Order: sequence, then structure tokens, then C-alpha cells
Amino acid sequence: MKIPAFLLAQAPSQTPLTDPAEINKVYAHWRLRTMYSLFFGYAVFYFVRKNLSAATPDLILDLGFSKTQIGLLWSLLYFAYGLSKFANGIIGDKANPRYFMAIGLILSAVINIFFGLSSSFVVLGIFWTLNGWAQGMGWPPCARGLTHWYSKNELGTKWGIWNASHQIGGAIIMVFSGWLTMNYGWRSAFIVPAVIAIAAALFLINRLRDTPESLGLPPIEVHRNDPALAHTDTRHMSAKEMLFGIVFRSRTIWLLAIGNFFVYLVRYGVMDWAPTFLVEVKGSNIADASGKVALFELTGLFGAFAAGWASDRFFGGRRGFVNGLYMFVLISAVLIFWLNPPGNNFLDMAALSAVGFLVYGPQMLVGVAAAEAVDKSCSGTATGVTGLAGYIGSIFSGVGAGYIVDHWGWSGGWTFFSASAIIGFFCFAWIAVGENAKLKAKKVQ
Repeated sequence: MKIPAFLLAQAPSQTPLTDPAEINKVYAHWRLRTMYSLFFGYAVFYFVRKNLSAATPDLILDLGFSKTQIGLLWSLLYFAYGLSKFANGIIGDKANPRYFMAIGLILSAVINIFFGLSSSFVVLGIFWTLNGWAQGMGWPPCARGLTHWYSKNELGTKWGIWNASHQIGGAIIMVFSGWLTMNYGWRSAFIVPAVIAIAAALFLINRLRDTPESLGLPPIEVHRNDPALAHTDTRHMSAKEMLFGIVFRSRTIWLLAIGNFFVYLVRYGVMDWAPTFLVEVKGSNIADASGKVALFELTGLFGAFAAGWASDRFFGGRRGFVNGLYMFVLISAVLIFWLNPPGNNFLDMAALSAVGFLVYGPQMLVGVAAAEAVDKSCSGTATGVTGLAGYIGSIFSGVGAGYIVDHWGWSGGWTFFSASAIIGFFCFAWIAVGENAKLKAKKVQ
């Protein structure tokens, strides 16, 4: 696929900086600027994606859709998002994140406006599918930026900080879109966030730049004396060479992809259906239910950061082991939230918060592990592969869960999510066994 010239990744500067003091100063400035720009930009991507969660109960009442239809809307978005994340992961490795990310956010905002003005299920489905494709342009620039501006021995922690954008963006939009829906109807939950997203896209164009080398700086592994991440100039490699010659040759990528399938099934299954479950079964109103799901997002912030920090600080980069630990405890949290009788609001809140804390650790670390498993110039492609697998899982969390609930009730739906958490645990336990074997081999050497 030919990329327009203005979108292409920038070549290394012809006038590299040589003064160590200046390099340190410029690096410090751009590392901070890159982090807060990617953080803010990706948080706003959630404003025009997760707004449907809070709007769903009112949308069902207004338009008379079934849960299977609502689930299909989610599945269409996840299907398109997964394909887009995969395709745009390959493109994103060759693109300048400054424009690539901003264009995706503008497209998503415009589609949200049209969604908010529509009523036909078919039309809504078309727009939400298109939104999934636009949303897939948000992750690859972040993966590219993080792996080029931060080195391996700090990547788990830094990725964990950036990953908080998921939870903060998701929490804010759950509360905000819930308030908009309660006061102005479900359509406002799509139109108002879209205006905010367009303004955020202009901010990204102003703030972001490409790699350190494009600004005359040395590569990050040279700057931090941490050459652990391999780096190849892939600007002239074909997508096929990157995908089949590097990414698909990694056994770890395949294992991470399978595990991510179940992580995303639980993550989006709980996030998307919890508001409706709380309203229909637990007696909550829309605003109260949205607030509880916002806590799911906020505790996820700490869960993701803790996973990244602990995997760097205590487990020597063993991402699979930490993921397995998180998934093991997640099983209990899902069961408690499901089986807690109506009226125990505090336990509902605590269990849902625990689910958020525990599911976002693996969600974040899969991306880190995928980026580390291959050459860093293919980080977007690698995370695109694992992301595609994740969003295939999300498809099942949408229309699959909706169909199950329509035919077997909420007990069937939560059995589905609980079983997914159990299978996910075994996937990461398998990866952890391989990590332990590598660790023992290093000690012998």
C-alpha cells in the first residue's frame, strides 16, 4: 500500500546533534512532550468509541433494539477495529504519527456526528463499522512513539503510564456521556464528544513529531546505553517482509495473540454490558451504572501501571508470569460481581473495580511483550497482530454475549465471561513456563 508523502515517517536528520548536554536537554523535552501528547490523544479516542456504553440503555428504549442488535453494533466496531489495527499497524510503522493519529481521530469524530443523527439500525451499523476502522489508527502511532522514545529497561513502566489513557479516557466519557444521555438524550453523547475530538486532533498535529533520529538525536538505546531492543531500518521493507519475515516467526507473538483474545473478551464484555446489567438486574439508574463502570476504568489505570512497574522491578521483564497472576485473581472478581445479590451496591462497586484493576494489567502488558518480542521497527505490526486477536475476542463479547443473554439470560452471559477468564489464565501460564525456561538457561550460562 502506497502511503501519501506527507504521512511517511521522517528520515534521520542530516544534521545530528553532537553536544551531550544539548542532547540530554532536547531528549528530556521531547520525551515528556511525546508522552503527554500520546496520552491525551489516545484518551480522547475513547471519547468517540466508549460513549455507546453509557448511551445503550436509553438507545434501547428510544429505538427498540434488542440486546443482540446492540451487541452486533459493538461486534461490527470490534471487527473493523481489529482489521484496522492490524492493517494500520503495518502502515503505522512507516508513517509519521503526528498526522496519522490526528487523521484517525478526526475521521472518528465526523462518523460519531453522523451516528448521533441517525436512527436506522442498518445506517447505525454502517457508521459504527466505519468508526471501528478510524479507531484503529490510534494505537499504531502510540506503539511506534513509545518504542522509539523509551528503551527496554523502562518500557514496561512508561507503557503503563501511557496505558492509563485508556482508563482515564474511558472513565471520563462514561460519566460525561451518562450525564449527557440523562439530560439531553443519547444523541448528545455522540455529537458533543465528537467536537472535543476534533479539537484534540489539532492539538496532536501541533505537539507530536516522529522518532528521535528525525530530530537529530541518537537512537534511544544509544542515549540510555540499553541496546536490548533490536532495530532495523524497515522503511524500505515490504509489508509482507515485515509480517512474515519478522513478526510471524515469533512463537511468543502467537501465544500473546491467543491470550489477548480472552483478555479482550472479558475486558469489553464487562465494560460494555455492565451498565445494562446493573440497570436491569441490580436496580441502578443509568447515571449510577455509568459511574460504577467509570470506577472500573479508574482502577484499571492503577492495575495497568502496577503490572508494568512490577514486571520491570520485580520480575525481570517476565510479562507472561505477571499476566497469568492477574488473570488468576480476575476469575474470582468476575464471579463475585455476577453472583452478588441486588442491593449490595458497595460489593458491586468493589468487584467491578477489581475486575478493572485486574483485566487492564494483561491488556497493557500484551502490547509491551509483543513490542519486545520483535525488532522495534516492527512494533506497530506486532501489536497490530495481537490487537487483531484481541478484537476478534471483542466481537464475541458483543454479538456473542448479546445473543447468549437474549436466549439464556444474564447467567449465561456471565458464565461466558467467567470461562473466558479461566482460559486466558492458562494461555499466559503457558507463556510463563517458557519465560522460566529462558531464565534458567541464562543462569546456567
